[in-house]
Amino acid sequence: MFNEMYQGQAVRPPYARLGDWMAAMPAELRSLKQAEAEALFRRIGITFAVYGEGGDPDRLIPFDMFPRVFTAAEWARLERGIKQRAKALNAFLADVYGRGEIVRAGRIPAKLVYQNAAFEKAVVGIKPPKGVYSHIVGIDLVRTGPDDFFVLEDNCRTPSGVSYMLENREIMMRMFPDLFRANRIEPVDGYPELLRRTLASVAPAKCNGEPTVVILTPGHFNSAYYEHSFLADLMGVELVEGQDLFVEGEFVWMRTTQGPRRVDVIYRRIDDAYIDPLCFRPDSMLGIPGLMDVYRSGGVAICSAPGAGVSDDKAVYTFVPDMIRFYLGEEPILQNVPTWQCGTSDDLKYVLENRSSDLVKEVHGSGGYGMLVGPKCTRAEVEAFRARIIADPANYIAQPTLALSTTPTFVAEGVAPRHVDLRPYCLVGEQIELVPGGLTRVALKEGSLVVNSSQGGGVKDTWVLAE
Repeated sequence: MFNEMYQGQAVRPPYARLGDWMAAMPAELRSLKQAEAEALFRRIGITFAVYGEGGDPDRLIPFDMFPRVFTAAEWARLERGIKQRAKALNAFLADVYGRGEIVRAGRIPAKLVYQNAAFEKAVVGIKPPKGVYSHIVGIDLVRTGPDDFFVLEDNCRTPSGVSYMLENREIMMRMFPDLFRANRIEPVDGYPELLRRTLASVAPAKCNGEPTVVILTPGHFNSAYYEHSFLADLMGVELVEGQDLFVEGEFVWMRTTQGPRRVDVIYRRIDDAYIDPLCFRPDSMLGIPGLMDVYRSGGVAICSAPGAGVSDDKAVYTFVPDMIRFYLGEEPILQNVPTWQCGTSDDLKYVLENRSSDLVKEVHGSGGYGMLVGPKCTRAEVEAFRARIIADPANYIAQPTLALSTTPTFVAEGVAPRHVDLRPYCLVGEQIELVPGGLTRVALKEGSLVVNSSQGGGVKDTWVLAE
């Protein structure tokens, strides 16, 4: 198992200055700093909700003060691979909502695309501004060795967590200024402006002058509402709900105290099904009636585009390397985790025979739910999951349980290794860009591989060292 800080007893170069910092922090000071960090998060109001659970609906995601570190060379490789993947995923979306050349070529099964629950027939034939479908792509990465990185999954709809990337850095700089003076760390605070520029760059052709950008939220009961309001504030744009917008003529308008104001770009943080009750769910109270007609006629940009979710389906994920070869004529820089599709007979047979050693996931699952971590489950749990797989094989994929890398983490007993993953945020507009960093999620339970906040995971600041 790869420890990102230690190579044997020696500290790896990226963490060289953190070894002394860790050793110089007694338990009492560590506890005080941890309490200070929690107080800061509370004061800022950065919380999340877990639906369907009792107790405090707004809670803190545990924050670990020990940062995760990447060298400039490591990051340069990741950045190239992430941009390559985001470009291919957008090419795939443009293709399957157009001529479907990759399906015609037999590189991906038609059923997997056109019968996918995330494929939106209402979007077929629509060409979004600048040809971009997924504007914010969150690529979840895991590491298993010094040079071994794998893509765990793609998030092409509304990937969350970027507020933690920004706030983790802000709080670390506030608590440990000397640590930042002693290390040359690439900044991440330019993300909000980069996001604003990206969204503005995909304004429709009918836009006159400076585009009006808004963030569309389901409201304050949503688990990511803090992030919606946080980004709107930092970007200097309006945070709106469906009732704040209306369609008139060929455009979308926002109600303001000075009268209606035309909206050019909507960064929507609500699901496809709820954005327009005239096109999708008729009982939706969150969307804007007629929005899709305006979108279809080129009067507004919706970011990310309706239907983008077909590209981050966990079964479609297995074909992303083929997408890169098909659309870009390149070999993938970042590899997928080997994956078995239970919808195929040979793969199903393998998974049923090896389910106790593999990770099995629902195709549309998220947040750490709907999955079986074979090595960590009891025989009864494995058998119960077997019945679910047999009942609906196409709803599941399986992957080997990788030996995820670990980083030092402050725990009650002191410092101990815990498994981590990484979600960088790639912005796609007229250019493809990302800030040097991302959200590192950490499995705080000893031996756990589940990093999701809804399953007890925490977060860390992510450092990319300057050259």
